[in-house]
Amino acid sequence: MSNLQPYNPKYDPLKFKTPGMGVDYAPSYWVKTAGKPPEDDGRVSADIDADVVLIGGGFTGTATALFLAREHGIKAVVLEANQIGWGCTSRNGGQGHLAWGRLSRSEWIKKWGVDMARRLHRNSLEGYEVFRAMTQDPEIDCDPHGEGNLLVAHSHDAYRYLEGEAQICREVFGYDAQMISRERVHDEFVGDQEAWGAMLEPVGIAVQPLKLCYGYARLARKLGAKIYTSSPVTGWTTKDGIHALQTPGGTVHTRAVGVCTAGYTSPNLHKLTRYKNMPIMANSVVTRKLTEEEIEVCKFNSHIIFTDSRKLRYYYRYLPEGRLQIGSRSAITGTDAQNPKHLQIVQEAIARKFPILKGIETPYFWHGWMDIAHDMMPRVLKPDPKQQIFYSQGYSGNGVSFSAYASQQLANLISGKGVSEPDIPIFNSPLPSHPLRPVRRLGQHALYRYFEILDRVE
Repeated sequence: MSNLQPYNPKYDPLKFKTPGMGVDYAPSYWVKTAGKPPEDDGRVSADIDADVVLIGGGFTGTATALFLAREHGIKAVVLEANQIGWGCTSRNGGQGHLAWGRLSRSEWIKKWGVDMARRLHRNSLEGYEVFRAMTQDPEIDCDPHGEGNLLVAHSHDAYRYLEGEAQICREVFGYDAQMISRERVHDEFVGDQEAWGAMLEPVGIAVQPLKLCYGYARLARKLGAKIYTSSPVTGWTTKDGIHALQTPGGTVHTRAVGVCTAGYTSPNLHKLTRYKNMPIMANSVVTRKLTEEEIEVCKFNSHIIFTDSRKLRYYYRYLPEGRLQIGSRSAITGTDAQNPKHLQIVQEAIARKFPILKGIETPYFWHGWMDIAHDMMPRVLKPDPKQQIFYSQGYSGNGVSFSAYASQQLANLISGKGVSEPDIPIFNSPLPSHPLRPVRRLGQHALYRYFEILDRVE
């Protein structure tokens, strides 16, 4: 570990050609509590051949390697620029939602009709069971807890909107989402002072995300996969169907490549992935341990995952070890990531929701880049039928659960088996491009200001 390069908080996927080489982890709570990283195969130090190469050693890269080995007998090579789980895998909130992207079920219906929306919902339930099984694997120690998901209405209008969503869940999808009162939220779940009520979903699991990824990596290597760290892909050429992936220590030759880099995908990696994601930064903090009085006053009666209904939403949960974790939006560019105002935004949210915690110490504060799809829906596919290139991206901030299922489906695609429902939206079209991404950041500033106004008045 002493040979690692120092963590650079100003890293920005739109400005750096690679996320570095052998860079230390961001200072997240998950890194602090995950224990010793699993063994890897070190740096690529010579030219090698591989049946399949997966670029990126986070949730998707490690889990796809696991599924390729366990279900298809394919021993993949994973190329990770820094450390296992270095990107948003070790920086998210650890919330395993039942969510494919960021669109609501009513938006599914509006966009694709009732029949396709029902298929998407059924697919999400099936995919969620893949995630659940991974969290319950005795060889994956990821601290799963808190069954369920509470969507907290921050205003009267938000409560009415969630009422409509809950009705659609029950009547159209047969999914038992229930509206609960402010009093019940406080009595049974959490004393969030901004809550007008909430929609309670029966499905959702909280995990220690980096432990989950470490578990994927250990099992993948146990089954024969190779995971090379400190090995960024600095060049990519293709000739006669053979991909040559250049790293600082040697070139890896392969017939099939899976891109699993999410929000850390450089525009320079390959033309098939260029500008397919908009990297958006999110913050997260973990407080000091709470006192018994603070826990009682805040009514932390549950460890399930909470998300409020703001457009600039807050996601939070009461950790089993007695701390509050909460996250939200962050800076727009990497150069602004350490501006104290971004931490202040989260601290002010804590004070509004839990007044007794105003000014509480937040010893853990970090940020990560999400891969936001232009249409808010992820994709798992082979974008060009003539090339053995595959990607699974566009999770849009809901990758903890989806990445497990996406990895299984990506492994199916790479093996030649194919996905079970190739005509549903996440499998049947490439990610739409984000044109002029650097320029779009100017619009992002304006959009955030607009959302702040809406969140105050709704």
